[in-house]
Amino acid sequence: MVTAITISGRRPAVTALWLLAGLVMLLSTTAQANPRYAAIVVDVESGEVLHAANADETRYPASLTKMMTLYLLFEALEGRSMSLDRPLPVSSYAASRPASKLYVKAGSSIPVETAIQALVIKSANDVAVVVAEALGGSEEHFARMMTAKARELGMTRTTFRNPNGLPDAGQTTTVRDMATLSLRLMQDFPQYYHYFSRTRFNWKGKTITGHNRLLDNYPGADGLKTGFIRASGFNVATSAVRNGRRLLSVVMGGFTAASRDTHMADLLDRGFVRASLYDRGDWVAAADFSGDYMRLPDAAPTAAPVASPPTPDPEPAVQLASLEAPEPRPSTSDPLPEAAQGSANDPIRELIAGSEPQGHASTRTQQRLEPVGDGGWGVQVGAFSDPDNARHLAGRAADRLDRELTNARVDVLEVPGPQQLFRARLVNLDENQAQRACRSLVQEGMDCMVIDAGF
Repeated sequence: MVTAITISGRRPAVTALWLLAGLVMLLSTTAQANPRYAAIVVDVESGEVLHAANADETRYPASLTKMMTLYLLFEALEGRSMSLDRPLPVSSYAASRPASKLYVKAGSSIPVETAIQALVIKSANDVAVVVAEALGGSEEHFARMMTAKARELGMTRTTFRNPNGLPDAGQTTTVRDMATLSLRLMQDFPQYYHYFSRTRFNWKGKTITGHNRLLDNYPGADGLKTGFIRASGFNVATSAVRNGRRLLSVVMGGFTAASRDTHMADLLDRGFVRASLYDRGDWVAAADFSGDYMRLPDAAPTAAPVASPPTPDPEPAVQLASLEAPEPRPSTSDPLPEAAQGSANDPIRELIAGSEPQGHASTRTQQRLEPVGDGGWGVQVGAFSDPDNARHLAGRAADRLDRELTNARVDVLEVPGPQQLFRARLVNLDENQAQRACRSLVQEGMDCMVIDAGF
């Protein structure tokens, strides 16, 4: 229960109290339904934590990892061991990294400034390795540099194993640590912060668009980074300014990019409301969301924008690519990496498994073809709060595999729990069919996971 205390003889702000009480209820439900979920909201000037949920619990950073890669690159620029126009060589290993990628060619090079844009906007896994090899000699050594820098910045619960966030059970973090990294990027390198507000850049005559829709859709949002792997869910770090106040928020574990963005917008809206009421001294919630503070550098900046972005590129605006449907790989690209299927040492897998009760009655909606085989395997292509959305996505996947898997059928499974959740699957496959189907879908730009459908 949330109670209010009158301060300086003023009455509580009842409307805002209900807003914040609703947020407590909403986030409690979200955390119970989604074990990947974690979030934090911080007032940048004071360091006050306005909201925290699972803030110190182990999570996967996914492409938020690239913020640390950029931090070390910005350090090198400041130390003059790098310059924005310096060409970085592309090794065969870097070029072989799976999508999302810029498809740089082995033996070629890429300027540092273009590499920065590729990491922020395209979230290019191949370019992240190019930077790692230029700064650290190898991906492994650079990962050790990243972890050492994390400790130096106070990120005590973060370990890096690669520069891009590709699946590795040992690469873990917390939302508090990611908030610390985001704050330090803004405060230590304000001259480079404008890159995080960009939504497109030019590469070899093409306009490359980005994933961060909050930059266009949330008033005041001016930067930072998105991320996704299956084990993490949809992550995002966002900074926004309203009425001279800057908030920084990190959300991890979204079911979809859209739901993650909606939740981030809600957290920021309520954070601004809470901060403004606190300033007026109207009331303080006795059941405070967090009550702690982030450790800030001695010279914390004001809430004014950290750096003014340069004039946008002259090209007309291009519709942003969806994080849920990344750029398709060429037919010659690498197959789905085995690491993407998870790891026996995965520290979150047991938590996730424990949140998915077995043996409960479930609602299944089937369409398309009648089963003609007894395959006990399937391919999961998404999870949604709306069964129609789940059915639509599974249908799209089935259409793409129509000629390959004539025995496949769409299966929409309602997962028991406090929040409605429907998994979209293609079932009635054998294991080899499921593996091939998932690889085909990834090449078509759809995320997927091979599952044992026999439960």
